[in-house]
Amino acid sequence: MAIVLGEPGVDGLSGVVGVLREWQHDRAPMQLHPGDLGWFWRFGAEATAAAVRTWSRDGRILAVGLLDGPGLLRLTIAPEAQREEELAQQLVEDVTEPERGVLPEGKANIEAPMGALVQDLLAEGGWNTDEPWTPLRRDLTEPVKDPGVRIQVAGPEQAHVRAAVQRAAFDRSSFTEERWHAMAAGSPYADARCLVAYDERGDAVAAVTVWSAGPGSPGLLEPMGVHREHRGHGYGKAITVAAAAALRELGSSSAIVCTPSSNAGAVATYRSAGFRPLPEVRDRYRDA
Repeated sequence: MAIVLGEPGVDGLSGVVGVLREWQHDRAPMQLHPGDLGWFWRFGAEATAAAVRTWSRDGRILAVGLLDGPGLLRLTIAPEAQREEELAQQLVEDVTEPERGVLPEGKANIEAPMGALVQDLLAEGGWNTDEPWTPLRRDLTEPVKDPGVRIQVAGPEQAHVRAAVQRAAFDRSSFTEERWHAMAAGSPYADARCLVAYDERGDAVAAVTVWSAGPGSPGLLEPMGVHREHRGHGYGKAITVAAAAALRELGSSSAIVCTPSSNAGAVATYRSAGFRPLPEVRDRYRDA
């Protein structure tokens, strides 16, 4: 059977999320997570559907890609198909030929699981490795200690607070209350939580969104940020510990996160919260 490149449409997004949930396990390399689609959903279901690509054989999805910004494809592959030659060849052809509707001409990046055959074929095709990222993981078999600050789960009534902290933590953030509601309407958010940390004066100082992939699977932190006016007081560690506790309550086996290796402060924050760094990962990139 031929491998078919497709787009799921809005009606097919929940099916794609379900497939991604099935592919998550603690021994897997860092890869596209249902929470990555969930966070993208802040732009709406239609935009999310337009950014997703699937590769299927006989109706079964073998690979999923998310166009997470101009020229960036975040790609993951079914565990049993990561070294399959036919699929890898098809993926490379589809991502390198602009007329196939995956990546445009010019500079482009591809995130794919380390060890997958597509990595080897991209290298043979002249795709170089980009700057390193550090994945980190915290085991959740044991209870998580109290984070030491007041933590609130942000629901619809606190959406404006959650959004405001995001904008205060990331200089180019476009997150708004309206986008929080769009995100919360997506199917991945049924197993997600937004947490906000408050200081002793009652100011919102840090926030995180956590995404479960179901009981017994790794859950994702995406994103986590500390208000720029409240840094240096341990709130990053506190909200990260709270995130781990929330994922444990949701049944996650571990908590995972990935950050640029150059962001030494973020790596140190996650380590202080009990996360263990894993081997670095790198995108493949093509120059313009």
